[in-house]
Amino acid sequence: MSETYTAVEVKVEQQQQRQQQREEEVPILFLHDVERHYRQGDETVHVLNGVELALWGGQSVALVAPSGAGKSTLLHIAGLLEHPDHGDVYIEGRSTAILADHERSRIRRNEIGFVYQSHHLLPEFSAIENVLLPQMIRGLPRGEAKTRAAELLGYLGLGGRLDHRPSELSGGEQQRVAIARAVANAPRILLADEPTGNLDVHTAEHVFHALTQLVSASGLAAMIATHNMDLAARMDRRVTLREGKIVEMD
Repeated sequence: MSETYTAVEVKVEQQQQRQQQREEEVPILFLHDVERHYRQGDETVHVLNGVELALWGGQSVALVAPSGAGKSTLLHIAGLLEHPDHGDVYIEGRSTAILADHERSRIRRNEIGFVYQSHHLLPEFSAIENVLLPQMIRGLPRGEAKTRAAELLGYLGLGGRLDHRPSELSGGEQQRVAIARAVANAPRILLADEPTGNLDVHTAEHVFHALTQLVSASGLAAMIATHNMDLAARMDRRVTLREGKIVEMD
């Protein structure tokens, strides 16, 4: 009994040490005092009200909150798809508040990967083509992009489905292709909005496992919005939105 207890103590101490090391580093993504408001008739709806959130490399963070709490808005601001009304988003310590639109687009293309509930694959292209296209848009030669795409899809268990179009793939396979596409340009940040929301329990488990393994292996900083508490419980951190502010759940 004492040996088991000692092992647990050691594990907790190791986790605390890793967290302390992370906190001494500059976070890959840092949201500082972020506010977002919307007008509804004569009323102002305060969706985000002073959000503070830091994400470090290799860390998966579950964003768990009821519908309408502002999860998607938070992800859009973190991914530079929307501007906050107040506050700032820092990418590796660099403020994005005053960046020109073309520079924000460059960061979205190269530093941030997005995965949505619907995979949004291009139906006329094969799995490998869907993954190599973002790399070619960035300027990578086709041969090099194809090699990386094949490696990513193989890592995600789709080595035998490279030439299949989305209509020839299952829902879980399509979502794994979408994950490979999201990380094809080796981003530092991965943002996912209910990535397993359209999948059955068994398929969701496979997709979630592939996603978290990829985050750990590649050193991504990942924020994943989900309603699935079982999956959230297996991520490194769990946060929620209360009255427009981020609250750590653990």
